[in-house]
Amino acid sequence: MDSITIGGLPGSGTTTVAKILKEKLGLPYVYAGDMFREMAKEYGMTLSEFGSYCEKHPEIDRELDKKQEMILSLGNVILEGRLAGWISYRKGIPAFKIWLECEGDERVRRVMEREGGKFEDVRKQMREREKSEKKRYSNFYGIDMDDTSIYDIVIDTTDIKPEEVAGKIIEKMKEMRIGRNL
Repeated sequence: MDSITIGGLPGSGTTTVAKILKEKLGLPYVYAGDMFREMAKEYGMTLSEFGSYCEKHPEIDRELDKKQEMILSLGNVILEGRLAGWISYRKGIPAFKIWLECEGDERVRRVMEREGGKFEDVRKQMREREKSEKKRYSNFYGIDMDDTSIYDIVIDTTDIKPEEVAGKIIEKMKEMRIGRNL
């Protein structure tokens, strides 16, 4: 089986859905966000601070991208990351590309449920982070994060349970005849 990429903004359900797919498909799962968080920790910065720092240091994103490219090129993996689908697309690495969308306030609620905090503070931090990422991806790669045309499936997760989302993904994979045992 080719790899699967799964991306979406914070709180859209990418991690939850990726873990369900891991169980259903029996594929290893890698989360690019863990690599980014680890780098932020090494630099002694919050995610927001590190994101701003990365705006002036493209070598950090490029290092992370190289790791993702290597993981994807090995195949048979679920790679979760905001740029994973774009890396697959641009590098011609075969992958089933998933993008999850979700309404803003619901994303904030989900992040608060997971990490705590006050609604307005969490919303502000998420907006800053998303603005920074959008700027970096546009400046460094010419990628418009609002362009979902490269994805095999785009799902709005605002009002549906993660298991349903995973079901829709598997149905689309069957329809496209992707995967051995679907």
